[in-house]
Amino acid sequence: MQPHEFWQDVFPPKSFDTGSGYRDFFPATLEDGRQILLPIRQLSDGKHALASLIINQASFAVEEALATELATRLAPLKPDVIAGLPTLGLTLAAAVARKLGHARYVPLGTSRKFWYVDDLSVPLSSITTPDQKKRLYVDPRMLPLLEGKRVVLVDDVISSGTSIVAGLTLMETCGVEPIAIGAAMLQTERWRQPLADLAPRWPECVVGVFRTPLLARGEDGAWRAA
Repeated sequence: MQPHEFWQDVFPPKSFDTGSGYRDFFPATLEDGRQILLPIRQLSDGKHALASLIINQASFAVEEALATELATRLAPLKPDVIAGLPTLGLTLAAAVARKLGHARYVPLGTSRKFWYVDDLSVPLSSITTPDQKKRLYVDPRMLPLLEGKRVVLVDDVISSGTSIVAGLTLMETCGVEPIAIGAAMLQTERWRQPLADLAPRWPECVVGVFRTPLLARGEDGAWRAA
């Protein structure tokens, strides 16, 4: 499979047999059994790998499937507003808000506009850009949309937990306590401890469309759940 072909199709249930491990791709399985193929990214130790999702490179069909399923899972919580984490989480957050019938969503950002205030920002890093030191901001004009509302914080992927913790910390700075956290992919279980360190309840507030494990290479060269 060519690199540009990942994240482009939603396949019928049981399209890919994974009993012998994973080699060229990881098939993520949605609740209804449909599958989306994810590339496998080898980590620096050469022994482990992660399945990858970059939602703004996905086809509209894949984006639609992920947003629809996440919105369906969040709908019983009756959220008033969706807040999206940059950068890739904004694509999913906007789509989920539309699926929920909302007229708009609240995008958080890393670009400081001149009317922003430092008191409404927190440090931000992520597993995909560990060397980039950024700050996460909320536009002060957006505060009336968040205050006293049932807020769901959405990101595309929750992996190490650092980005979502930054989002929750920023919400706390704004006096907002989200009712849930939404994501398309929950990558391994590493995110649980950072969220629990922030507050024990947060790991149980996470709603994901699908989960992917840490992968380890076997002697036959295939990747399997570690």
